[in-house]
Amino acid sequence: MANLRTAMDSAFWDLNVSSPQTLEGSAKAVPGDPFPLDGARASRALRIQQLSLLGNGFPLSIIPSYSPTSHKDLGSFSLQSLLLRPATSNWWLGFIGQFRPKKLFSSIKAEFTNDEMEVPAFKDVAKHVFDKSLYSFGLCTQLLLSPSSSIKLSTEGHGEKKGRRNKLMLFHKLPYHDITLEAAWPELFVDHKGNYWDVPESISLDMSSLISESGLRYRVGVHKNSGHPQAVNSIDGEAPTSLMPGVCAKAAFSYEKSQDLWRQKETQKDIMIQKEKGWFWRPSYDVRLKEPHAAVSGIFGGSCTAWFQDGYNPVAVDMRGDEDNCRSNKKRSPFSADFFGSLCYSYQHGKFRELYGDLTRMDARLDICSASALAKRVINGLKGSSANMNSAKDPMSSPRINLIFQQQVYGPIVFRADSRVALDSLPGKHGPHIEDFIYSLSYSLRLLRSGKVVAWYSPKRKEGMIELRLFEF
Repeated sequence: MANLRTAMDSAFWDLNVSSPQTLEGSAKAVPGDPFPLDGARASRALRIQQLSLLGNGFPLSIIPSYSPTSHKDLGSFSLQSLLLRPATSNWWLGFIGQFRPKKLFSSIKAEFTNDEMEVPAFKDVAKHVFDKSLYSFGLCTQLLLSPSSSIKLSTEGHGEKKGRRNKLMLFHKLPYHDITLEAAWPELFVDHKGNYWDVPESISLDMSSLISESGLRYRVGVHKNSGHPQAVNSIDGEAPTSLMPGVCAKAAFSYEKSQDLWRQKETQKDIMIQKEKGWFWRPSYDVRLKEPHAAVSGIFGGSCTAWFQDGYNPVAVDMRGDEDNCRSNKKRSPFSADFFGSLCYSYQHGKFRELYGDLTRMDARLDICSASALAKRVINGLKGSSANMNSAKDPMSSPRINLIFQQQVYGPIVFRADSRVALDSLPGKHGPHIEDFIYSLSYSLRLLRSGKVVAWYSPKRKEGMIELRLFEF
């Protein structure tokens, strides 16, 4: 489904994108970047909770994932498992283990194929098995302070890297608002190009309203970055300005509206089916996909941002690659305001109840990430100004179309393809081009009403993983 809330959430620092780079299973989207694909949004369920349920359907409760590492000999394939999960009525704890087998198999194979053709000693094989670079471990705990408040703490360490990732999250639910405090040392961000950035310290406090009946929603937040962003998998890019050191206050509002062009309502005849042994209950595999329809929806909003530290002065950013270091100076305005919007058309055929040919769905969403950047580009283009070259380089100045296609394969199994098309031209090429693409297979769990197991792969990031997603719309 095309999610309109992405338009507002992308402006803040707490939008989670699925990523196997961390044991938590997610990274933060970079604020100020084009909206991420809907298929890339992370599950609302914590990774440890996902592993607890997914383990029931995998041999030995081991779940595979795929993600490149800076150490090529480790390989991209990894195996995860939930090793411990004690819990009480208001507290639980989980311990995750991850293993990368490629280096181990290669090392042991080399021991057996040495020039002397001798059987290697046990200690020679053991030293490869206990190589710490093969393993990663994560610990996460959550405590329910009250029916409306909870606190989560997590830490993880990867054997091939120095240091640990530590996170704290405090969530409090009010009658009409949600308050979230998040802190991480360091925090991992991913930009629209698929590059990862580590921010040594990231702290944010946000208050978000629930969507009212009128469709109005607003958010306010304060965020602090400390330390210079460090490139994880890029050596030729510049760090996004929103990740540079400083304190930022941001406020945003949005108005959302949806209108059905036509809709076939669910009836009692759809839910109940008569067979030889009587009547049986037959709900849709997913309650969010139970009614064929065509609909138009849209969202419009605005945001304002104020930086209280390192505001307009150039900020030096270290970008460390695998081989060399470089520095870049970028400028950031102390105050800015902008508008954004999305317009979406959805069409669905089928009720997702039968075994074959009962679901075909297409969503097309036009995103305007920055109205000011788009207007500046249009004006410069009409004037034929040389400044048009600079505005064309601004990724926020180009409208984008997000396309989602879903097709039932068999029963609860659905193939889905998410793509993002930029309407500008690449250097040396003319016309729109595909900027990002993710394809996935999902297995809907009818008992969860709108839950599914999703296996996805991103060719751009060369990553893939298996997740449990619940009410992701």
